[in-house]
Amino acid sequence: MSDKYQGFVQSPIGKLFVKNLGLPNPVELERYVEGAPLVDGTVVVGGDGRLADGLAAVLDGLGIASTDTTEEGASYKGLVFDATGITSSSDLVRLQEFFGPLMRRLDTCARLVVLGTEPSATDSPAERVAQRALEGFTRSLGKEAGRGAAVQLVYVTPGAEAAVESTLAFLLSPKSAYVSGQVIRIGATGTTDAVSVQDWERPLAGKIALVTGASRGIGEQIARVLHRDGATVIGVDVPQAASELQGLMKELNGDFLTLDITGKDAPQRIAHHVKEKHGGVDVVVHNAGITRDKKLANMAEDRWSSVIAVNLTAPERITRELLDQGAINDNGRIVGVASIAGIAGNLGQTNYAASKAGVIGLVDALAGELTDGITVNAVAPGFIETKMTAAVPFATREVGRRLNAMSQGGQPVDVAETIAWYANPGSTAVNGNVVRVCGQMMLGA
Repeated sequence: MSDKYQGFVQSPIGKLFVKNLGLPNPVELERYVEGAPLVDGTVVVGGDGRLADGLAAVLDGLGIASTDTTEEGASYKGLVFDATGITSSSDLVRLQEFFGPLMRRLDTCARLVVLGTEPSATDSPAERVAQRALEGFTRSLGKEAGRGAAVQLVYVTPGAEAAVESTLAFLLSPKSAYVSGQVIRIGATGTTDAVSVQDWERPLAGKIALVTGASRGIGEQIARVLHRDGATVIGVDVPQAASELQGLMKELNGDFLTLDITGKDAPQRIAHHVKEKHGGVDVVVHNAGITRDKKLANMAEDRWSSVIAVNLTAPERITRELLDQGAINDNGRIVGVASIAGIAGNLGQTNYAASKAGVIGLVDALAGELTDGITVNAVAPGFIETKMTAAVPFATREVGRRLNAMSQGGQPVDVAETIAWYANPGSTAVNGNVVRVCGQMMLGA
């Protein structure tokens, strides 16, 4: 769905309105194109913590040009600051000293990343205070950076220093176009180990990925991106979508399974299929979801129950069956699709918001239980341009688009790219995270 306002503000008269009336001015976000470099430009690296010495080598290994010095008149595509050396509130001035002089020298759609220490793993109360302060800094900076820039905070648990590669590859690239203001934890739950990635263009080569609700919308884009990254995709959808599902899987050289995921035997059928036909599964994406919106006073029981059954109970049951049968391979990935509604709530969506908050609860419940390098994480999309949001009333749709730091809606591919980062074999230490794909919403979360 096209954003007519975004096109208007790029016209001569639109630019005049923006300048004189202070209207939102969304820039066209850069998104990853297959075969392109991860970063088209230079990244400035700063800070003097425990990660600093290895950052240049990590970026070089990803094919990203970096420097620890700046040249007069030069502009930069990214900034990475190692804040793990900040151990007291007085040290926080280093953030201003590094970022302040560079903010006017950033290219469009720049990427800014602060690396910190997980507050619960710090050595002193003063260090814990200072590290927690990084969250307010990055979220505020994300709302003032502008021009399509994105700002993130990555907490790296001591011992997980070698596991930052896949996360930096995602956050510094156009793959993270609609992700900003997020706090990501590496090594906080489960392993702190790093897994080497042989081919960054096809990190999922030889992997099997199961995607529910795969025939259209966000699910279709998830299937396409995981296929692009080398995975063999098994698409799952209801029998009514069989034609679309089969066509897509044929295009992607994948496999398909048509069933109702709420069916009594659905978890067993899925587990049997992946084990018998593929020897197991490496990536499980619980994308299938429905809405049945009504204010609670007017909501019939079937509206409530159907949403909970599809969005939450089915992912619970399928995940448990796959784990109990050992159908998820070592270093496997479980990814839930939650929603900003599950964090902030939405009018008329008590059922939907409860189900999506439950998906986040599923991540919390499983993150400390999983073994053999298996991880569980979730994405929480905000306003994503789909057929569903196209049916939203105009005024509500415009508020959803504009009320974020990027002043626009996201695309289904933005959700898919975030899931592909979780799915990457190098993301073994990324466990128990819920990352919002919302352009950094201004209110509610």
